[in-house]
Amino acid sequence: MKMKLKSKKAPVIDHSDSGSLLNPLKNLQFLARKPVTEPLKPRLASLNYRGFHLNDWEECVGCASCQKICDNAAITMVEIPGLPNDPVKGIRNHRPAIDYGRCCWCALCVDICPSSSLSLSREYVHTCDQEHIDSYFILPDPNGIHKEHFGKGWQKTEHSDLLSLTRSVMAELEPENRIDNFDEIVDGFTPEQAVLEASRCVQCGMCHDSCPTNMHAPEYIRAIWNNDAEEAVRQIYRTNPFAHVCGRVCTHRCEDACSIGIRGEPIAIRWLKRYAMDSVSHERIKEIVNEGNTAKSSGKKVAIIGAGPAGLTAAFDLVRSGHQVEVFEALPHAGGMTRYGIPDYRLPFDTLQQDIDIITSLGVKIHYNCIIGKNKRMSTLRKNFDAVILAIGLSQGRQTRIKNSDHRHVYRAVDLLQKISTGEEIELPHSVAVIGGGNVAMDIARSLARLQKQQYGKVQITLTALEEQQHFMADPEEIKESLEEGIVIKDSCGPQGCEIDNDGKLTGLKTWKVTSIFDEQHRFAPQYDEEQEVVHNCEAVIEAIGQFADTSLLGKELTEQLEWNRGRLQIDENGQTSEDWLWSAGDCVNGPDVVHAVADGHRVAASIEQQLKVKTQ
Repeated sequence: MKMKLKSKKAPVIDHSDSGSLLNPLKNLQFLARKPVTEPLKPRLASLNYRGFHLNDWEECVGCASCQKICDNAAITMVEIPGLPNDPVKGIRNHRPAIDYGRCCWCALCVDICPSSSLSLSREYVHTCDQEHIDSYFILPDPNGIHKEHFGKGWQKTEHSDLLSLTRSVMAELEPENRIDNFDEIVDGFTPEQAVLEASRCVQCGMCHDSCPTNMHAPEYIRAIWNNDAEEAVRQIYRTNPFAHVCGRVCTHRCEDACSIGIRGEPIAIRWLKRYAMDSVSHERIKEIVNEGNTAKSSGKKVAIIGAGPAGLTAAFDLVRSGHQVEVFEALPHAGGMTRYGIPDYRLPFDTLQQDIDIITSLGVKIHYNCIIGKNKRMSTLRKNFDAVILAIGLSQGRQTRIKNSDHRHVYRAVDLLQKISTGEEIELPHSVAVIGGGNVAMDIARSLARLQKQQYGKVQITLTALEEQQHFMADPEEIKESLEEGIVIKDSCGPQGCEIDNDGKLTGLKTWKVTSIFDEQHRFAPQYDEEQEVVHNCEAVIEAIGQFADTSLLGKELTEQLEWNRGRLQIDENGQTSEDWLWSAGDCVNGPDVVHAVADGHRVAASIEQQLKVKTQ
């Protein structure tokens, strides 16, 4: 292909007589000159020429940041069947389609792209078939419109990158200042830090898609950026009545899906939630939550067993729909494992209590120290209420059943955490071996370490786990902080038995080196190297290998009527059991996770609401 170029010998036109009527005739002098033609391909555009778009589909996650930044509305996200689509991991099967009738080649889409998948080619000419002309859009192609014949032109550089990839630094207690107390470790953002952190968000919504409750995180982050903490609280309470709790101990899967985290540190979504909640007075939050709540009494009654996040979230939704809600809690305080299983240095009791107080202020009634099966029977609840929710959590610790694990100095982590949280005096050992690699194992190890430091002046805690450290179930920050606090972590250690001396005193935990945890069918079947045996000296062993629900409250008759799935209640997608009056939610059916428990509470509340409406009609 050839194109005509202006001759290099063209004379300079004198514009001094620009007003002359004869000026147009001067162009006639070019008719006699020989045109200069050169092939296009050797004449490449400059390295930063902004031609047509290229998009690496393997790098693109479909976040739509390019679409959002385009001032000309030239980009549309198109679903591409067959591409990966996993909202939990922050991946959508959408790719940008460009309307070149609108595009001005500003390259903002390239400069904002979190994954750096977009670039602009060095292409001069665009041709397309009639189908493309009719649609006016150039549909996405993994190699761009004309592949990469002309090479990439404009690409993101450190100078053009519109993203801030580093988090705002937040103050927290140093290890030496926290190891002898239960003070909250993290200080929280200052207003300046919060606004700076919020400014990093590109509003892609990946966090919303990945959150079990579909939190309106982009909305509350934008409100914080606008210095409007009250609006942020309003957006948070659209989906999460345990906002103080999730602002501190949420598993924050939203951050795992954050598009900024592809190349840098994800937005501190959890800490921004905490900042918003801490910035507004408790009484004002109550007013915000009650805004627009005009539901009339339905005359229906719902009983909820368990005052943890799942049960109280369901109570929050149902009471706002006009139903009378009564919660039956076996312990002296509400909160479930967030109250009795998470230490104060991670979640202060007073902070949790604020979430509970907001829920009860709506009219939810909680009966404390009320044990179903003892103080009240399930048959009584069925008779007196229109619906019943079982949200009892996982209150019982699992046992390893290794040799001598029935010794009186072998404890379950959940039992000890409950005693520590209530201030009950415990027999504090000088040295401890913890079995487990999850958050509960870290919590009990760190709690005992603080008590040891207070009473004995030094920490002697060894934590053993089957997995390699990089595969621990515990949050990375929990592992990091445990090591900082002097806890010794031994990974790939399989417990084999507790060592007992001739006087019956527990002296150690024997472990073998783990060579594999699962068999070829991915079933749990640990294998060990017996030659690599270690005895960890200790006065007590703590088992933190999981929990289970105590379902004895159901009674024999109801237990036999219900359908079960591997020891857990069988429920449908809405949380309803095989009995049409009974629902179940939270950890007891889905495993331990605060934000999933909140999502469960919403789900069962919606299901009950629908059933009550049908019965009313």
